[in-house]
Amino acid sequence: MRKKLGFTLIELVVTVAIVGVLASVAMPMLQLSAQRVKENELRENLRLIRAAIDAYKKDVDEGRIQKSIEQTGYPPNLEILVHGVEDVKDPNKHKLRYLRRIPLDPMRPVDDGNNKAEGRLPSNWGLRSYASEAENPAEGDDVYDVYSRSKQTGINGVPYDQW
Repeated sequence: MRKKLGFTLIELVVTVAIVGVLASVAMPMLQLSAQRVKENELRENLRLIRAAIDAYKKDVDEGRIQKSIEQTGYPPNLEILVHGVEDVKDPNKHKLRYLRRIPLDPMRPVDDGNNKAEGRLPSNWGLRSYASEAENPAEGDDVYDVYSRSKQTGINGVPYDQW
C-alpha cells in the first residue's frame, strides 16, 4: 500500500478558515494602531505650534519684537514663526525663528492650492484669533491658537477639532 502525499480538501478548508479568523481579528487592531499613531502626531504637532505661538508672544511682551498699539502681540500668521522676525534688542538684528517648518495636521489632507497662489507655506490648520471666542473660533488679525479642522472623533470620544 502506498501512502498518500499531500493534504486533503478538508485540511485545506480548515487551515484557510483559521487564517481568515486570525486576519479578521488582527485587522481592527491594525486600524486602531494606525489611528493611535496619527492621534499622537496630531497631539505633538498641536503642542509644537502652540509652544511656538507662546514663545512669540513672550518675546513681544519682553520687547524683543516690535508691535503697534493695535496689535495683540500674537503672530499675524503661522509663516512668521518659520521665516522669523527681527530681534530689536539684538545689536546685530538677528531674526528670531520659532519653527523650522509648519507641522501638518495628520487628520486632514493639505489644501495647497490657495496657499501656493498667495505665496504662503502649506498648512491645513484651523486658526483662531485672539478676538474670537473659544466655542466659535474664527480667523482674524492674529493667530492665538490652532486646531484641527477634521470632523472625525478621536479614540477618546472627543472630536479632533476640540483638541
